[in-house]
Amino acid sequence: MDQLSLLGLLTLLALGLSSCGFYKFVYFFSLGYGFSISGIGIALLIIYRKTLTFWTILLCILLILYGIRLSGYLLLREIKSAAYRNILKTDAKQDAPFKVKIFVWTSVAILFISMTSPVIYRMNNQNSDDFMAIIGFLISAFGFFIEVLADHQKTQVKKRDSKMFASEGLYKIVRCPNYFGELVIWFGILISGFTIYNSIIQWIIALLGYTGITFVMFSGARRLEIRQDKSYGNNPNYQEYKMNTRILIPFLPIYTVKKYKWLVA
Repeated sequence: MDQLSLLGLLTLLALGLSSCGFYKFVYFFSLGYGFSISGIGIALLIIYRKTLTFWTILLCILLILYGIRLSGYLLLREIKSAAYRNILKTDAKQDAPFKVKIFVWTSVAILFISMTSPVIYRMNNQNSDDFMAIIGFLISAFGFFIEVLADHQKTQVKKRDSKMFASEGLYKIVRCPNYFGELVIWFGILISGFTIYNSIIQWIIALLGYTGITFVMFSGARRLEIRQDKSYGNNPNYQEYKMNTRILIPFLPIYTVKKYKWLVA
């Protein structure tokens, strides 16, 4: 399949799977996100079933598991947690004009394709060198572990006290370790294609995908910081925790992004 047809087909798939955002706006970025990533992984396994290698199979399986876990975790959280449902209502933009929803819908679908493009190009360009695929997969798998562990640790804190903020385990290192895990996952996906990009356009699309998800994660960290400031702003333990714990990336001395109003996604 030629590159343009492949990208067009996968974009249509992402549009279809993320269309749940028309039911609830936030689903463009949550359930639709997970569905789309899993769907792309499954589609690649089917389309390239005759030319798969062990490591391209693993990369696709990682995409599938990532999407299923993310959508399942968020859906279960929404069903079980009244507090989380209230957060969704606060963040929701159900009254957004239809043209805005169309713009967001198409934008996220393009972003999902860009993010997964390193795996798409590896399959389509038929490069037999799996070295970077191995390195990328291992990095992504480590990021997946971080994200799963961070979500588990936060869930345990909320079970003990739904009004308490997480500050133990990975949350001692950064305030948003799940978002950091996400960045590690997609960094691994990005570099998995470093030996197979065969044009400037492919490099640009792959880099734009990683830049896009980085922006989304910092935007998410900003929203979380604003919510936590409202909920725990009078708690001296929270203020101390916030002042001494980096917000997203270990060793990067950024402790707040609340003031950056352009971080809106």
